[in-house]
Amino acid sequence: MNQNKALSMIGLATKAGKVASGEFCTEKEVKSGRAYLVIVADDASDNTKKKFQNMCDFYQVPIYFYKDKDTLGHAMGKEFRASLVILDEGFAKGIRKHIDTENQTIA
Repeated sequence: MNQNKALSMIGLATKAGKVASGEFCTEKEVKSGRAYLVIVADDASDNTKKKFQNMCDFYQVPIYFYKDKDTLGHAMGKEFRASLVILDEGFAKGIRKHIDTENQTIA
């Protein structure tokens, strides 16, 4: 149930124009300092995960490895997405809360 809440919030943020997706745009937003949260698909390549992990550590942006490319893309109304960035603090906090809640119920 909670997984849908996080994905729904990603969809809402997308409609509000507060999401950038794709590797290039995600990287650009993190480096410009406008990123509040980065989400990378669990099934993204190890190279992609490492790149974003290092970048987010350096720029102090929270990062989550969540779901798969198809699920993330579907939440945004796109085909598939390996990475996306949330550009709004409110959406970022809400999505983090739902992902954290979901991770605690699974573990």
